[in-house]
Amino acid sequence: MTTASKRERLVVIGNGMAGCRAVEEVLARDPDRYQIVVFGAEPRVNYNRIMLSPVLAGEKRFEDIVINDEAWYRNHAITLHSGRAVTAVDAHAKTVTAEGGLTVAYDKLLLATGSDPIRLPLPGAGLEGVVTFRDLDDVEKMVAAANREGAKAVVIGGGLLGLEAAYGLARRGMGATVVHLMNVLMERQLDEAAGYLLTEALRERGVETVLGANSEEILGEDGKVSGLKLKDGRVLPCDLLVMAVGIRPHTALARGAGLTVNRGVVVDDQMRTSDPAIFAIGECAEHRGVAYGLVAPIWDMCRTLAEVLTDNEAAYEGSLLSTRLKVSGVDVFSAGKFGGGEGCEDIVFRDAARGVYKRLVIEDGKVAGAVLFGDAADGGWYFDLMKAGSPVADIRETLIFGRAITEGLAGLDPSSAVAAMADSQEICGCNGVCKGAITGAITAKGLTTLDDVRGVTKASASCGSCTPLVEQLLKLTLGDGFKAADGPKPMCKCTHHGHAEVRRRILADHLPSIPAVMQAMAWTTPDGCSSCRPALNYYLVCAWPGVYKDDPQSRFINERAHANIQKDGTFSVVPRMWGGLTSAKELRAIADVVEKFEIPTVKCTGGQRIDLLGVKKEDLVGVWADLNAAGMVSGHAYAKGLRTVKTCVGTDWCRFGTQDSTGLGVKLEKLLWSSWTPAKVKLAVSGCPRNCAEATCKDIGVVCVDSGYEIHVGGAAGIHIRGTEVLTKVETEDEAMTLIAAIVQYYREDAWYLERIYKWMARIGLEAIHAATVADPENRQALYQRFIDSQGEQLDPWAERVKGAEPQEFAALAPSAPVQAAMEPAQ
Repeated sequence: MTTASKRERLVVIGNGMAGCRAVEEVLARDPDRYQIVVFGAEPRVNYNRIMLSPVLAGEKRFEDIVINDEAWYRNHAITLHSGRAVTAVDAHAKTVTAEGGLTVAYDKLLLATGSDPIRLPLPGAGLEGVVTFRDLDDVEKMVAAANREGAKAVVIGGGLLGLEAAYGLARRGMGATVVHLMNVLMERQLDEAAGYLLTEALRERGVETVLGANSEEILGEDGKVSGLKLKDGRVLPCDLLVMAVGIRPHTALARGAGLTVNRGVVVDDQMRTSDPAIFAIGECAEHRGVAYGLVAPIWDMCRTLAEVLTDNEAAYEGSLLSTRLKVSGVDVFSAGKFGGGEGCEDIVFRDAARGVYKRLVIEDGKVAGAVLFGDAADGGWYFDLMKAGSPVADIRETLIFGRAITEGLAGLDPSSAVAAMADSQEICGCNGVCKGAITGAITAKGLTTLDDVRGVTKASASCGSCTPLVEQLLKLTLGDGFKAADGPKPMCKCTHHGHAEVRRRILADHLPSIPAVMQAMAWTTPDGCSSCRPALNYYLVCAWPGVYKDDPQSRFINERAHANIQKDGTFSVVPRMWGGLTSAKELRAIADVVEKFEIPTVKCTGGQRIDLLGVKKEDLVGVWADLNAAGMVSGHAYAKGLRTVKTCVGTDWCRFGTQDSTGLGVKLEKLLWSSWTPAKVKLAVSGCPRNCAEATCKDIGVVCVDSGYEIHVGGAAGIHIRGTEVLTKVETEDEAMTLIAAIVQYYREDAWYLERIYKWMARIGLEAIHAATVADPENRQALYQRFIDSQGEQLDPWAERVKGAEPQEFAALAPSAPVQAAMEPAQ
């Protein structure tokens, strides 16, 4: 072991991602080689700068993006001078001088000074409220501005950073507008078609765009920014103006030291500057005429540098770049020669319904470029094909449909592709972790879980998009020794989180939308799936009543159409009959509707309702209108909500009736109808222990007795047959209604989507329901009040559609027009 006094002195200027990663790579190769001193201008430890966007959006905290904490510096005997910028480098004396006059000698010096944000020289650029988006201090200024009620932001620059800033501010509640000089957003990464889709997707997320616009002047009042004036005379009011128009390599120290500088600090293939004792990496470096501004090349530079600093041979030969946008629910990938050109062939796929656009550029039989919007899951595969220069002629016909289809049709085992990856192939782009580093750590350190791998290698620890690959490597390396994740089963294949954690995070992190949940919880798919989207939609409806806008496209067809689809494509319509009661007027209306719309089948249900079967989709609105006219509303026979409250005749007619079971059933149904619940809910009220309404096999049942009302929960009479359990007995109708509403609300807030009450009760226990609703009067009242608040106006969905809501759901498809007619100009 080399003693401390004999170690070479390595000084690193820059405590950011590049500088600290270089140190990590050196330590991994020869931990005793250097005495290391790190200077950082920011007064904090090293953090993941590319994750500042989720911090701005409120989806992560600073603690979540720290890469190296204080313990890391101590454990590796690294001297850190944070919050202390270096002011001069004396290359002849081999010393650096920092603020406060501190001078430190070096044997080797690494410049990892990064870049400076470009500030446009506009009049008013010095006003308070004009900021850049570069570090945590900038984020804190933007968050403070966003906390002001009604505040508006303008972001100059429609590149990657500007869009992430605008999205983050919009997530914070600010009105955000992006002003961009070009007519296409992210024009360096996207073609016109993808740029258009991105513009629309941002608008859906609260970000407006002004394209092809020149900024003329920043306006202000009392020394604070008040707006941006464009050269065409338009004025965009704002309380915050963010300049995100690019970066410039920070070269002042290098120039002062007499190093060769062009746009950046010029380095050779060993990352060495014009002074053999000084190296440069990251955004401040210029290699073969290119200054890189993305993270992937920096990791390559760091690996090369570490080899050189530990006396190994290595050469950095440049990097092929790919880009991903970190905006929740907007999946964008771009790489290579995405714009095509002479000698290139385009393969294009569009799915307008899903908002998906894919373009592959083929040149000389190989993938030369790719643009993916809306579904970028295969971006890494296309990028690997591009970097390897693999011929794709044999798979050209299926290439655009992605790896799974292409390799599946070729009869390949999906796991074989992972096994065939080279050890040098990058798995985690955020942290620059290759396959060999992951499999090596699994073997050497006995890692068995995803969390183990994250803790040791950082792979999958940032955005999470590489999680499936990391898990495949675990399975591949460990075989039968692989430990599946402990804890609750994930909601679906799109996420590693269970229902309970998702529900908790929605409330704890104030996540207001499906895209926000997916971004904050690192969903592995861009848009979710048919399992998770309905669940998330329900959880948000429940969490934020009156605030969250229900997403019809995240509901199943029956809930979108407000009727149950049948096997022939027609629908069944079940009007509500309160407590099973009906009247001559209602029956006449039903008969008239059946004749008018030629409905083939009318059937009585087991829930004391009448079912109209065989209704054409285009007739639904007409059927509902006529039923509404007779005073009837939706029976929600299609819904994850209250279906029916079945009753017997009770004291009104029955000789054995002990209470007014029909009246209580009607009251309960009018109280509970129109609420959304995790799964369907059925109630019954029996007027005596003879139980003619079958209350003891319902989700919630009431059995009337002489002294009051027994409240039963957890029954089932479908695939599973289960009797209820008695929860308690109350004395009055009011007590019964309050308690039942509280039980329903507890179920709404605590159960998992599609979990019936009997399954929920089996999971949490009858005692938990009793403790929350019976034993705790204060909590019972709070649950009851939250249920009442969630009900709002109890709107009839049929009546809303009769008035014109969601007309596209019920319109018949128009016949295709002849081609010639379609091409004729409008008169």
